[in-house]
Amino acid sequence: MAKKILIVDEELSYRELLRDALRDQYKIIDTAHYDEAVILAGLNLPDLIIIDIELANGRGIELCEELKDDSETVDIPVMLISSGESDKDITQGLRAGATDFLVKPLFIPEVVTRIETHLRSHDYYSDLNHTDLLILLELSEAISVTRNPTAILRHITQKIAKYIEVERCSILSLKDGKTLAVEASNDLGKDQEISLDLSKYPELRKAVATKSPVIINDVSREPLLSKIKDKLLQINCQSILIIPLIKKESTIGTYLLRASFDRKNAVTRRVMKLCQLVSNISANAIENAALYGLVKEAQEHFEELSILDDLTQLYNRRYFYSCLESEFKRAVRHHKPLSLIFFDVDDFKLVNDLRGHAMGDEVLRQIGSVMKKVARKSDLPARFGGDEFAMILPETSEAGAYEFARRLSELLGQQGVKGVAEGVISVSVGVATFPGQGLSTCDELLKLADDAMYQSKGQGKGKISLAPDI
Repeated sequence: MAKKILIVDEELSYRELLRDALRDQYKIIDTAHYDEAVILAGLNLPDLIIIDIELANGRGIELCEELKDDSETVDIPVMLISSGESDKDITQGLRAGATDFLVKPLFIPEVVTRIETHLRSHDYYSDLNHTDLLILLELSEAISVTRNPTAILRHITQKIAKYIEVERCSILSLKDGKTLAVEASNDLGKDQEISLDLSKYPELRKAVATKSPVIINDVSREPLLSKIKDKLLQINCQSILIIPLIKKESTIGTYLLRASFDRKNAVTRRVMKLCQLVSNISANAIENAALYGLVKEAQEHFEELSILDDLTQLYNRRYFYSCLESEFKRAVRHHKPLSLIFFDVDDFKLVNDLRGHAMGDEVLRQIGSVMKKVARKSDLPARFGGDEFAMILPETSEAGAYEFARRLSELLGQQGVKGVAEGVISVSVGVATFPGQGLSTCDELLKLADDAMYQSKGQGKGKISLAPDI
């Protein structure tokens, strides 16, 4: 049966133009009157309504609103005709419920194409109920506002599995043409990582290869699954739906549903259409997840660069100070000790003068390497600037910090530095510990460690001084 189109326009010439262009494909109903249009729409329930905005002295948008307020005509797509591309008309028309705009003079090939598109879209959604559409809207909105697309994929699988009552709903991404990684599944935890070898899953392999959905409503009778049907039946799998996720004409993954014995013929026309639309959302989420991963990786890389010293790869002064503030507050709050080691290289200027700046840089790099080796996970080694270094030692007493400083100084002296004779490099160390000497700020702790270091330098090379000794 031919689809029906209602044309509402006061200009006879335009009604005739549209009627002549469309009558071979559609049943055309037309009128020049507002009230008659309301009656005709209710009696005929056309598949599409075309309304001229200028109808009845500019009441075309009002007619659209009235039709959208009627429960019988609310779902009929409406196209408005305007004599010009007025932003105001377009905005008001869309708010009234119109789905598209045509501008006079009409270009018939474009009009025909738009009508075909709207009717095809209307047919596609006709199998879906109101709740289906609300779920699609919710998922579409979620993907646009949630920063982490991986969370969206988990939300999609859990929501759809519960809504259409299937045992498994999974979204998989194609990694290398041979492997599918499970990005999300309603029956898996968020930290579980599972990869599937395509060679072992003929149904998945077919969907990826053909870029077409695979629908199986009876696993026991499906030739494609002859080699694995026993395994599927053992896990109570009766129906399977696989929809390839396509982006820019390339398969980037699959959308997978599995239903149990008590859901025979679970893949209905409605479920198929709903899942195809969900798969489009999933494809966008997977692409966004990949971009999100790249952006996050780059962000972490740049953040790391911003907190590390280029030469030694120790933490830089800015990051050191922010951590010292945090650790000091934590020590005060939990009544825990906090120690700070501060040191510089003895006669470092001579190394630069006698061996050159390249060797000086090598000395600093080697010191950084030793500091990273001896540091515990909770410690924070940093280059404070020039040839000055620092180490934050959380929950470390003065005695523990002194022993740490002694061991560090000994290692630097014993190992030496490449290209420099053993024993040439030594460090002068200052140690300060909270609580002590009425300390109330991290700046005071830093000053005590710095003062202790200078006391060491005054005593000769390779010395260690405790702040209370000052």
